[in-house]
Amino acid sequence: MTARWVVDVVQQDRDLDITWQPISLLRKNKPDPDSSYFGPVSKTHNMLRVMESVRATDGDDAFFKLYWELATRIHHDKELDFDIADALRAVDLDVSHAAALDDEKWDEEIATRMDAGLGLTGDDVGTPIIAMDDDEGERVALFGPVITRVPDQEQSLRMWDSFVGLATIPGFWEVKRTRTQSPEFGDRPS
Repeated sequence: MTARWVVDVVQQDRDLDITWQPISLLRKNKPDPDSSYFGPVSKTHNMLRVMESVRATDGDDAFFKLYWELATRIHHDKELDFDIADALRAVDLDVSHAAALDDEKWDEEIATRMDAGLGLTGDDVGTPIIAMDDDEGERVALFGPVITRVPDQEQSLRMWDSFVGLATIPGFWEVKRTRTQSPEFGDRPS
């Protein structure tokens, strides 16, 4: 939901240069291999390997195209067991990247990128993390926002501006309330 909100903000009148980064819930949460959580986060971790393979040869825009396709399949179509080559074809990327699914050499890149974000926020957060430069040019980041639906355009911009304001105030750490709603994904992105 947060990614959809950021895309909405980018399409409006904010001059943003976004670089999407991975976060592996397998690496972050280290679930027991016998848990029901292990299988799904292992699959999404392996998808991150493919995404980093794509980034290495085709750049950040291609990384995001594949991310968007995978997220749409997972969250809108409720699929987790799809052919990764099929997803690559759907966004006109070379299906040879599918070989990265089981290639552990991409784990170091995932860890490096993930650790950069967690280095800014601390380890007691999850996803999403948004990082930016403050008024002095220092890199800052916050966990969140965690949202259940994308606000309308006016609210999206107001939320973005508020988030930036909070993230760039020295000494600000956290705002939170208990979530009482499930995500409302809306229409499937095209």
